[in-house]
Amino acid sequence: MLFALVYLLLRRLVVLAIGSSDGRDNDIEVLVLRHQLAVLKRQVGRPRLRRRDRLFLAAVSRALPRPRWSAFLVSPQTLLRWHRELVRRKWTYSRRSLVGRTPIAEELQDLILRMGRENPHWGCLRIKGELAKLGIMVSATAIRTLLRREGLGPAPRRGAPTWAEFLRNQATGILAADFFTVETAWLRTLYVFFVIEVHTRRVHMAGATRHPHSAWITQQARNLSFDLTGRGPFRLLIRDRDSKYTGSFDAVFAADGTEIVLTPFRAPRANAFAERWVRTVRRECLDWTLVFGRRHLEHVLREYVAHYNASRPHRGLGLRAPDTPPDSPTPLRDLGCVRRRDVLAGLVHEYELAA
Repeated sequence: MLFALVYLLLRRLVVLAIGSSDGRDNDIEVLVLRHQLAVLKRQVGRPRLRRRDRLFLAAVSRALPRPRWSAFLVSPQTLLRWHRELVRRKWTYSRRSLVGRTPIAEELQDLILRMGRENPHWGCLRIKGELAKLGIMVSATAIRTLLRREGLGPAPRRGAPTWAEFLRNQATGILAADFFTVETAWLRTLYVFFVIEVHTRRVHMAGATRHPHSAWITQQARNLSFDLTGRGPFRLLIRDRDSKYTGSFDAVFAADGTEIVLTPFRAPRANAFAERWVRTVRRECLDWTLVFGRRHLEHVLREYVAHYNASRPHRGLGLRAPDTPPDSPTPLRDLGCVRRRDVLAGLVHEYELAA
């Protein structure tokens, strides 16, 4: 009964508020839409408006007085922000210039970067001159910009050579010496001394002993000096700062005109070629052999060194053996003529053409 009285009273008030029938239907429709919008605001969260919705609401807001903006779903501050964005986009245009330098072709960029990497001491002007000799005209500024973009700095600081690069460039006439240890079956430690030619990777096995004292290491130096006769001259010998090397050892090589170069403290990479050979002989030979004494170890190492120098392909030599001349092999036509030869009782295999 109470709700019926409220409904009748509200109906009478609406009729009185609307007034005459002129425009009555439109006013009632607007009133209904406003009430439905209020109901939706209570039930729905923040609506997701598309760009065209924002465009329409921002445009319509300029035609309504600000006190009437309560009809919108968003706040007045949002409407003003949308309008400012539309104005900003209206006056925004592409600033890309239609004129300027022609971009450098990709092939030419690769050539410039190749020159920069292969010649760390070359500056942009030197690279420009080399390109001019080839009939290619490129400005020094363009070369400098390209080098910097690819992380290649100024020529003097573009990159210092590493130990490996330095030794590779100076490999001719360089020897590398080192010791490594082997534990026998009776848990006795044997010290092995060897020298490797950096340029050819040829290994010279000096010997093995339990006590590498001064007299022994000096005698090994004399033996190596005799064995290296005719293979030099050797300008440098790289070794570490082990106390096993004495002044008499250095004097033997100094008499042949070979300068001793000491590696930094705790820097095995400075003697990388010798360290790499130690890893090779361990992985391919010593890790699979039970050594019983000094003579047994020397026999095993001399047989392996003979295989290493004469038959084992080396990656740093283009898959040639150190003692193999750099000649291209004759193409093999008959696979049946390949013969296997066992080294170290079958621990290592060599393959050769049958006679």
